[in-house]
Amino acid sequence: MEISTLLTFLGAAIILTLMPGPDNLFVLAQSITQDKKAGIATSLGLCTGLLVHIGAAVLGISAIVYQSTVIFSIVKFAGAAYLLYLAWQSFRAKDDPFTLEQQNRQSFMLLYRKGILMNILNPKVSLFFLALLPQFVNPLQGQVALQMLILGMVFLVQALILFSLFSIFAGKVRNMIIGKPAIAKRLNLVQGVLFTIIGIKIALSKQ
Repeated sequence: MEISTLLTFLGAAIILTLMPGPDNLFVLAQSITQDKKAGIATSLGLCTGLLVHIGAAVLGISAIVYQSTVIFSIVKFAGAAYLLYLAWQSFRAKDDPFTLEQQNRQSFMLLYRKGILMNILNPKVSLFFLALLPQFVNPLQGQVALQMLILGMVFLVQALILFSLFSIFAGKVRNMIIGKPAIAKRLNLVQGVLFTIIGIKIALSKQ
């Protein structure tokens, strides 16, 4: 695979990763409401979930999901339901104290698992890889599956780096607002509203 192709794909991947979406929101939310380490744990989970989508694209499973209205709808509504569940949890916690010593901090392993689940339950991610990767594959060079795998791993690595940077930035924001209870108490409410909007958007999306 040519370096120019990889660099072009990397540029497209970075732009797409920076676009607002459920993954970005979840990383930022966990980093602000807990700390940057929580955001990084979430990022690791999300990128682990990407391995499933990359494998599905390479093996052609994504095409089956895309062609099956029933399978696509099941995965789509499961993902939307999970986001709405997270929104409900945020609304319940809207009056919780927001301090560095809060006792209900989620373990990194739990956040890691949540990241995996959130990513896997978003069928749009699989369809994204199915639509994007083939455009940068050159059949004349052979080993199409390997080329797609390489591109998928490039996407995963840049996503992990950017998500980690998001976590560090959000962690600094957390430190700035930690002494302002009036702002901090509204974070869970804002998080809940955003999760609700994205969950509804996913539920109403079409193939």
